Amino acid sequence: MRYVSAALLFVAGSSATFACGSEVVENRFGSDGGASATGELPDTGPQLGGEPTEEDTACKKMDLVFVIDDSGSMGQEQSNLKANFPKFVQVINKFTTKSGDPIDYRLAVTTTGVTATIQTSFGGMSQVGADGKFVKASGMSRPWLERTDANMTTLFQSMASVGTSGPSYEMPLEASRLALRERLKDNNKGFLRDDALLGIVYLTDEEDCSTTSRNIAQSSTIGGNCIGAQEATTKYVSFFDTLKQGRERWATAVIAGPTDCSSSFGSAAEAPRLKSFVAEVGKTAVFSSICSGDLSGALTKALETFDAACQNFAAPR
Repeated sequence: MRYVSAALLFVAGSSATFACGSEVVENRFGSDGGASATGELPDTGPQLGGEPTEEDTACKKMDLVFVIDDSGSMGQEQSNLKANFPKFVQVINKFTTKSGDPIDYRLAVTTTGVTATIQTSFGGMSQVGADGKFVKASGMSRPWLERTDANMTTLFQSMASVGTSGPSYEMPLEASRLALRERLKDNNKGFLRDDALLGIVYLTDEEDCSTTSRNIAQSSTIGGNCIGAQEATTKYVSFFDTLKQGRERWATAVIAGPTDCSSSFGSAAEAPRLKSFVAEVGKTAVFSSICSGDLSGALTKALETFDAACQNFAAPR
């Protein structure tokens, strides 16, 4: 797949010619365009016999999920994501397959909130989250966007306005697991395609507190802002490996705190679990700082990582 140079990603109104392999491609940016409990994989239908050709296994589709923190401190980050999204779309719209056709992509949004009861030394408290349910903006016929949808920028900006009243114990990894397992049975049904690269963007200013338990008791294992014991991050890596039938068929970009840090957005806590998750995934993952003051660089790295993964997309095992 051909990829627009990262140096051009967030420069609207520019014009450039760049080489991709043996071809020379002319690109012109326009205006911004606007400010499962069973663990069963989705049925992919009958498979044809014979050895797959390079064209058969080439990356032609992307299923992209944004997991956005909706806790009280995330208002400015959500606004910056929405401000940079038009240029994100401009670039991904330039992605093409090896045969020169536009990449067929989908975009969905969920939050880091997971419903659970938290038991502390001060008593019990309940938090209610989206549990991986995709956001559906007004006027949408389904809870995700597709390349050909009109008003994509406006709709995504509405979807990304997830608010700041969500759970204070963020579980981005668990939320993404729920989105692509339990919620595929109901709200998110039909989103995931077997022949598409899965790309997940996590945006949070806190540590990941993911657990499969819905009754979390305080214990001696407390990490950062988390209470109780969390699931090993390797379990989530294994989940996505199984879901997509291989590490070469999914990619992730985490935008979080590399350390306890601050920026014009406010402060962020170090996210060591998310850093471990990225390290365990390897070459199809990238970690960017939410404290950079602007998300354009982090979104650039996300697109570069998804592009590289798409170029190395493998046939199902």
